[in-house]
Amino acid sequence: MDPHQTSRRAFLLATSALALAGPAAAATPPSEAGRVVATPVPARHVTLKPSIFSRAQAANRAYLVSLSPDRLLHNFHQGAGLPPKAPVYGGWEAQSIAGHTLGHYLTACSLQVANTGDPELRARLAYTVAELARVQAAHGDGYVGGTTRWGQADPVGGKQVFEELRRGDIRSSRFSLNDGWVPIYTWHKVHAGLLDAHSLAATPGALDVATGLAGYFATIIEGLSDDQVQQILVTEHGGLNEAYAQTYALTGDQRWLKIARRLRHKAVLDPIAAQRDELAGLHANTQIPKVIGLARLYEVGGDPAEATAARFFHTAVTRDHSYVIGGNSDREHFGKPGQIARHMAETTCEACNSYNMLKLTRHLWSWKPDGALFDYYERAQLNHIMAHQNPADGRFVYFMPMAAGGRRSYSTYEDSFWCCVGSGMESHAKHADSVWWKGGETLYLNLFIPSTLDLPDGDFAIDLDTRYPADGKVSLAITRAPQGEREIAVRLPAWSARPLVSVNGKPAGVRGADGYARLKRRWKAGDRIDLSLPMELRAEPTPDDPNLVAFVSGPLVLAASVGAADRPFERAAPALVGDGPAAGLLRKVGALDHTYAARTAQGEAVVFGPFFNLYTERTAVYVPTFTRARWTAEGPAYLAAERTRIDTVARTVDTVYLGEQQPEVDHAVTAGGGEIIQLNGRSGRKLSPGGWLEMTLKRRPGPLVLQLVHWGQDVGQSARVLVDGVAVGSFETPTTRRDGFFAVDVPLPAGTGPARVRLEAGDKPVLIYEARVMAATSKSVIPAEA
Repeated sequence: MDPHQTSRRAFLLATSALALAGPAAAATPPSEAGRVVATPVPARHVTLKPSIFSRAQAANRAYLVSLSPDRLLHNFHQGAGLPPKAPVYGGWEAQSIAGHTLGHYLTACSLQVANTGDPELRARLAYTVAELARVQAAHGDGYVGGTTRWGQADPVGGKQVFEELRRGDIRSSRFSLNDGWVPIYTWHKVHAGLLDAHSLAATPGALDVATGLAGYFATIIEGLSDDQVQQILVTEHGGLNEAYAQTYALTGDQRWLKIARRLRHKAVLDPIAAQRDELAGLHANTQIPKVIGLARLYEVGGDPAEATAARFFHTAVTRDHSYVIGGNSDREHFGKPGQIARHMAETTCEACNSYNMLKLTRHLWSWKPDGALFDYYERAQLNHIMAHQNPADGRFVYFMPMAAGGRRSYSTYEDSFWCCVGSGMESHAKHADSVWWKGGETLYLNLFIPSTLDLPDGDFAIDLDTRYPADGKVSLAITRAPQGEREIAVRLPAWSARPLVSVNGKPAGVRGADGYARLKRRWKAGDRIDLSLPMELRAEPTPDDPNLVAFVSGPLVLAASVGAADRPFERAAPALVGDGPAAGLLRKVGALDHTYAARTAQGEAVVFGPFFNLYTERTAVYVPTFTRARWTAEGPAYLAAERTRIDTVARTVDTVYLGEQQPEVDHAVTAGGGEIIQLNGRSGRKLSPGGWLEMTLKRRPGPLVLQLVHWGQDVGQSARVLVDGVAVGSFETPTTRRDGFFAVDVPLPAGTGPARVRLEAGDKPVLIYEARVMAATSKSVIPAEA
């Protein structure tokens, strides 16, 4: 017998025993009956067949195997006074946020084990959890952490952060808590990873370590006032409320439910609960996990207001804040509702956001099956998550550029470890977990991923074969059927105008109001269900500019290929000209799947194909469209603006988006006497009178300017500028108010190395949103896009 099949069979027996045994805790876990009406078929009953999904999962497994648990454990060991067994990794793991990757790694390995029983990753889980138990025992109080303080290598400093919180010494901003980079965010990742190691992979000791960890932080929260807890929650903390809700679900211990409810960040969640969209300017992935926590709290606690809030948030984000690929955010932040046309950048669509939105979608669907929810899930999975990993080498992308000419920037194997690497490990370990769902006597098919379903106890066994999403033909062959009459509900995507369903060659079933064809009968082995989902081309405009459109073929977003990723993009972004519907501007290329051609307004031939697999090319997802009359009138201005854009890109040496986490980390931003602000739809820094701001900026030979971006209403502000400790001048904003953002230039000494730039406010506050180093021009004040 195949050794893999042997290990998989042993895995199925072990996990079945775990399910029968239930949680080890003495308390009775809460019932979710009446709230959760359908659940995913456990991934152990779904085997992926060769496809783009199995290829991605295989590449991801290879990456998981390449990682060293001992290197990920380095800071955990050192902070507990235990000898590290291997050096720490680079990138984020060598910074104050160290340790978050270990939590993602635990979850990713657990997901892989849950699907295939993978013995190698199962052994790694057991080893890693045992080492965390050693760390916890060495601390003696439940603490398990690997974070540090900013600029410190000593992990002991990470624990000191938590002990200061215990004493009521709380110094919080959006991304810093007591001089640590989001330490509770990292805490959540480890907590969640341990819970998944228990629930998904039956890893010995994982729940014990998780409850010990939960208890340590709970003693801190229980000793603080509500106002103090809210002050802590100002700093990004992931889905810690979800982790405590899940700990309650597994143990039945009411203590964890009480902590989960106290971890409600009122400043963000109360407006959402009141169904108000006040997301503009907020860091997107800070908020989404909080709402997932509300969803889990509803399931285990039963407060319908939490479900209402989760539904409202999901609708607001998917309808009013998302790009065509299903992703959201620009530079990690939400913009104003319905405004994305002005936010086409290299820094759109953070991968973690889509990862978390898909998690939230699963919760909402489980309460009330609705095909529209999985229409969104499929869109984000196919067009963002599948684009997020290069299956050739398993590396990940942080942002998915929507800007014309954008390219994907991939992680390295040992020196990145961004949040999106961690969520990427998870995303590509779980392609089997949402294909099939069960609710009562109904079996739901939600995703068309080639696979084999093999349910236990004489229930269905079904082969799913398809080239989807390359084409819309899907075949289901029933190889085993249960006794009696049963219903199979097949999602018919809303994008397919004329779907066809047949059973054993005869038409059967139509799309209902919930988006499913419901097929109820006495099934038998040999029965066959066939779907035909015609995939037509359509154009989807942005909500704020009907002339800026993306093209979608069936479930796939298309993009124009505009050059190799390793070559600069130094020409005008493609524009299309023609009268009539926008979809008519493209023509099909032969029999190729989802491939179209067009000629741009500039006379260049361009080919549009599926966006997700353009891994090594520059792309244009959104393109401006003009009628012939509009092009005659507006075309020259468009081309002139494109020349200005190309010139600006060529002149830009470095950019810091102030008030935003990663740009500030990358540029070693420090400040005194001020605060991070969220005004006018974006983040920035406010310097109090006498306050200061420092950052490290790149330079290059030749005349340079420091360009500072301000809001048009912020008039009469001034500050002194120093470079490497030497005063080089000052700036003052105009005294006349204006609309929009603008930039003020200050001469910057030329050089080849980085410069430490310091801004010192005078006797008035100063508001700054962005700092750029630019090759000098004769202009001193120029417009700046928001």
